[in-house]
Amino acid sequence: MTSRRNILLAACLIAALGASGCSTLGRLNPFDRNDGPAETAGEGERISIVPADQRLEPAEALKGVDFSLPTPQTVASWPLPGGTPEQSVDHVDAAPNLSIAWRRGFGEGSQRGRYVTAPPVAADGKVFVMDAEGRVAAHDARTGAQLWRTGTNPGDNKRDRLAFGGGLAYADGKLYVSSGWRQVLQIDANTGAIGWRTRTGEAVHGAPTVAAGRVMVIALDNTLLTFDAATGTPSWTYQALAESARILSASSPAVSGDTVVAAFGSGELVALRAVNGNDLWNEALSRASRTSALSEIRDIPGRPVIYQGDVFAVSHSGVFAAIDLRTGQARWSLPVVGVTTPLPAGDVVYVVSKAGEVICASRETGQIYWIRDLNEGFKGKRKGGFFGIGGQRMNRPIWSGPMLTNNKLIVAGQTGQLAILNAKTGEVERRLDLGGPSMLSPIAMGDTIYVVTDEATLVALR
Repeated sequence: MTSRRNILLAACLIAALGASGCSTLGRLNPFDRNDGPAETAGEGERISIVPADQRLEPAEALKGVDFSLPTPQTVASWPLPGGTPEQSVDHVDAAPNLSIAWRRGFGEGSQRGRYVTAPPVAADGKVFVMDAEGRVAAHDARTGAQLWRTGTNPGDNKRDRLAFGGGLAYADGKLYVSSGWRQVLQIDANTGAIGWRTRTGEAVHGAPTVAAGRVMVIALDNTLLTFDAATGTPSWTYQALAESARILSASSPAVSGDTVVAAFGSGELVALRAVNGNDLWNEALSRASRTSALSEIRDIPGRPVIYQGDVFAVSHSGVFAAIDLRTGQARWSLPVVGVTTPLPAGDVVYVVSKAGEVICASRETGQIYWIRDLNEGFKGKRKGGFFGIGGQRMNRPIWSGPMLTNNKLIVAGQTGQLAILNAKTGEVERRLDLGGPSMLSPIAMGDTIYVVTDEATLVALR
């Protein structure tokens, strides 16, 4: 109970402070790729892979230099939080006008210790969502009409204060659900009927990944759990280092062939054999900072992304790195404090810092093309108090991981807006009102982009 109490207190602390942009950290440090270390962290130890004197700024050598992006492709389905087992969809052809087609509420929004943290998934003409109480719903992808709704709370732990979050994944006509109610479920995607339900020892705040007949989730105690997708029977597990403090959101594993890459609250990025869980390599994305105690929270809450032989991930303690998938060697690293998922595409990789900076870096070298601060001009006004004295200071808004669509970079935010940037220059071309705050990355299927807000509203863009 003491351990769970510590986790909950840490989660509450991050809920209050995590929205702080850590602007000092967000501006720290330019990149010098010759300083990147070659060593990797062994089991049980953490090695900082970012030199303390790095600064984050565009490279002089890249000013005015163009880069290549993949050709936009229509996406037929988005069955996993990151779109594919590698958690990577580089450039979609959808919603050319980026205008709102419809909005549909789907349940309870974030409030009273419950949070909407599940990214939507989409397949077979349906969009699947989960509200803050763990209720799962299917909506018609064209009209937004609700097709079915199923509650997942087993009913015997209503007072569980850690019972928030979880997520969804789709495979072969089945929906797989992970839950803060300490369970993993299989649901029929056409009817909402529950096929099997397997209990877990700890809450699961992140979405599952389904690949090669296995369901994979990361539990609150930093354990990677796997289950047989057909029966729910538990399979192998992997235990990472224990960590008492972490972010409210949580990661999902990435899979490429026979390799699983998982990110943990300890700051560990681990590659494992998919067939048996044997570890291949372990890299610690941690970096101590003398300017912020929050750097001691080493969590990697965003999903790791596998793209063209490299793994991209960013940690809360201030490390954004490209790591060779085969060897586990860090190819380059940047001092970025992040809580979302990077987006590699063609010659570049995009990442959004917790301070609200969108960063475009060379995928090969890590040198920076441009940085755009979405919170530029934010005053940090006070909320409440008496004539501006006292009250609670409003922190810098947090923004979601990016999506690349038709050469536009779109990012949803706590401001309730969707920021639309030129993917080549970083110029903010316009901002679209979503009708509510959102910190979940958009997804796409067919000609439509879908965004879920904190208020449990599904928004369709065309």
